[in-house]
Amino acid sequence: MNTAKRLEGIGEYYFSKKLREIEELNREGKDVISLGIGSPDHPPHPDVIRVLQEESIKSGNHAYQGYKGSPVLRDAMAGWYKQWYGVNLNPDKEILPLAGSKEGIMHICMTYINPGDIVLIPNPGYPTYQSAAKIAGANLISYELKEENNWFPDFNELKNMIRTKQPGQESVLMFVNYPHMPTGQLPDKDLFKQLIAFAKENQVLIVHDNPYSFILNEHPMSILQTEGFDDHVIELNSLSKSHNMAGWRVGMMVARSRHIENVLRFKSNMDSGMFLPVQLAAARALSLPASWYEQVSKLYRKRKLLVENMLEGLDCQFSKEQAGLFVWARVPPQMSDGYTLSDLLLYKANVFVTPGGIFGTAGKSYVRVSLCATEQKITECFERIKQAGFIKPKQHV
Repeated sequence: MNTAKRLEGIGEYYFSKKLREIEELNREGKDVISLGIGSPDHPPHPDVIRVLQEESIKSGNHAYQGYKGSPVLRDAMAGWYKQWYGVNLNPDKEILPLAGSKEGIMHICMTYINPGDIVLIPNPGYPTYQSAAKIAGANLISYELKEENNWFPDFNELKNMIRTKQPGQESVLMFVNYPHMPTGQLPDKDLFKQLIAFAKENQVLIVHDNPYSFILNEHPMSILQTEGFDDHVIELNSLSKSHNMAGWRVGMMVARSRHIENVLRFKSNMDSGMFLPVQLAAARALSLPASWYEQVSKLYRKRKLLVENMLEGLDCQFSKEQAGLFVWARVPPQMSDGYTLSDLLLYKANVFVTPGGIFGTAGKSYVRVSLCATEQKITECFERIKQAGFIKPKQHV
């Protein structure tokens, strides 16, 4: 039996293949250190783990759960948005817990996209936007983000991209993501205002993916802080990065009630709810004080300095004002692209960094280095790269 046509052009996720290759190299004794994946390597807060343990013991907590999630979790999500973003949400109508925000990307695509509808995909950007939209049958249009424009969209270019659309024809959905992955670019209020204005003027549904707003960022922002977002915006958020809960798969979709109801029609046919103890533990995580986020950022800030030193030694160029779990850097002029540098480091120094080209053609000349490794491992990477001859000793004058 042949696979469905919707999978044509959809390859295996890059990291799925690359991690298998790294496993094979390790079996050969290479001991590769990976600075590729953005998976936090520290555990959640002890109170979060304690709640999971205590609730898991209770005999009544193992049944199917409601499709809209526990009221306790939705209330906690509403409180979190109010405390940190200043956004008021109705926990019963404007919040939908998810098994991670990646799930939400697919749910939104399957809910709103008909074959031929236009989906605007950031380049560079998270590869799942493209694959989920393609599976849903979208007409994909890539919009390029450029370093000289602070990795913000060019709104005149966006208007030209959809100028042929007539009223009553294809719908338009646009993925955006700030703080941006992979570049680490922070948003500002003006950017969000321009996005809302563009959405209103052109009848576009904006899907803002917002999992990095607390990492190396003292002023978390939500696009829902912007006046007039109304029916034009859906925001996705997640506990994976901000609370060290990547494997727990807890995220959320926040939007006006119409969008929640529409997506629930699809989602309720795909799953049977989230394990209640996980939901209750997640609710505890969302009540953590500011000191938790300060502690997390302090850890990444130390690692970031080490990664920046390593990249400077490799003659890469980068901004020091990046947020999130990575450092995005332009490869040296003598390198043809990020794939070249990535492969050289992997096969000559047993260090893996992500080539920027996997995030789109606009990322071809870059690499992305994860901060999800201990200071000891990052220091070891630096030493391996030196020993492989990629970093020349500094000359004393």
